[in-house]
Amino acid sequence: MSEPRSAPTIGQLVLSRQLRALREGAGLTREAAAKLLHVTVATIRRMESAEVALKIPYLQVLLPAYGLPPADVASYTQLTEEANRPGWWQRFHDVLPGWFGGYVSLEEAAKTIREYEPHFVPGVLQTEAYTREILTTTAVGQPDPERVERQVALRMRRQSFLTRTEAPPNFWAVVDETVLRRPVGDAKLMGEQVERLLEMTELPNVTLQVASLAAGHHPGTYSPFVLFRFDVPEIPDMVYIEYLTGALYLDEENEVSEHMEAMDRMVAIAESATGTRRLLSDFRKDLLRA
Repeated sequence: MSEPRSAPTIGQLVLSRQLRALREGAGLTREAAAKLLHVTVATIRRMESAEVALKIPYLQVLLPAYGLPPADVASYTQLTEEANRPGWWQRFHDVLPGWFGGYVSLEEAAKTIREYEPHFVPGVLQTEAYTREILTTTAVGQPDPERVERQVALRMRRQSFLTRTEAPPNFWAVVDETVLRRPVGDAKLMGEQVERLLEMTELPNVTLQVASLAAGHHPGTYSPFVLFRFDVPEIPDMVYIEYLTGALYLDEENEVSEHMEAMDRMVAIAESATGTRRLLSDFRKDLLRA
């Protein structure tokens, strides 16, 4: 059986989708592919959905049966070997839930990330102290200090993609004013977090907007979500929605388009990037006086 892993790389996502397209193009069912490998249909499904790493011996059987010539089989297997190299996040497998692992992979590879957050500062904009506080206070059951520190380290490591020198993504977040009004820790901690937000908005690839309470109800009020867009044509736009014990990854065109429309409407009613900086500056002054 192919070995499961906590988070597929973007290369594995692409190749898995291509593998499914090749099978369907050859007119073969998953049952027929499973018979070629003497495995279960579930194994084929997991290979085609990037739930398991692709095994070279399996590909050397499937790809010729799908009609690929030897040269293309060799190229595909070479790409698979490269894609199967673990991402940096595998080092955090002990604190990285399986349902969140895919998110980190998508985050690393995305061209554009648009996020709506009604509860907390987006993770990639958080200070270390803010992260530690929310991980400790929102834990279900007694928090493990060592596990919390590993989770903090993971979140801090994730933030590096915003400032990398090679093709950093465009990150555009809309947060509710309640994110600022709800205290996390003391005034000093919140002041440092607001200062971090002001610093991050100076990056050319980061846009932050605050949806004020005065703007009233809007389409995103129901739950936080993240939109991903990629340069890779094989990977469609995706929506990520997280809940207490898991997450949903949506790529159906109608679902993605509805979330895009909701995001566009929130962008229209939220404070502009300039207005948001002014609001953050005023809020920082209030915290200093507290």
